[in-house]
Amino acid sequence: MPSIGETAPDFELLNDEGKKVKLSDFRGKKVVLYFYPADFTSGCELQACKFRDSYPQIEDANAIVLGVSPDSVDSHKKFREAHGLPFHLLVDPDQAVANQWDATIPHTTDDGKTRYGIKRSQYVIDEQGKITGMDVPVKAPESLRLALEDLGIGAQA
Repeated sequence: MPSIGETAPDFELLNDEGKKVKLSDFRGKKVVLYFYPADFTSGCELQACKFRDSYPQIEDANAIVLGVSPDSVDSHKKFREAHGLPFHLLVDPDQAVANQWDATIPHTTDDGKTRYGIKRSQYVIDEQGKITGMDVPVKAPESLRLALEDLGIGAQA
């Protein structure tokens, strides 16, 4: 699991436009990296829209937001358009990146099999790629406030 003070593990995923994106592409900016279970669910909509509504403050702090879930490029595109999100969503179909970032949680199905789902989590990464904040797990209503605190903006929303 990545920890505060460590260099953030790099990865490459497709975004909601079908373009390959690396975490390291954003060096020179702070990054709020958040993992969420699924597009078009109430908690995920709440979390994304809170980030959207405070995006000018986030940009003023030289930061961007990246959301990661297992949903498809098409689903992310529709979710982003439906909610007017000013930030990109990344596709992690096999949850490999989420697993690397300790953002998965096991669930036992009725037939006794173990499946892994997304554990809502977030990290704040500085301009040099170091992790400066982490909330694992995080509740959707608290996500923005904690991210803003980790960015040094202070409690809002």
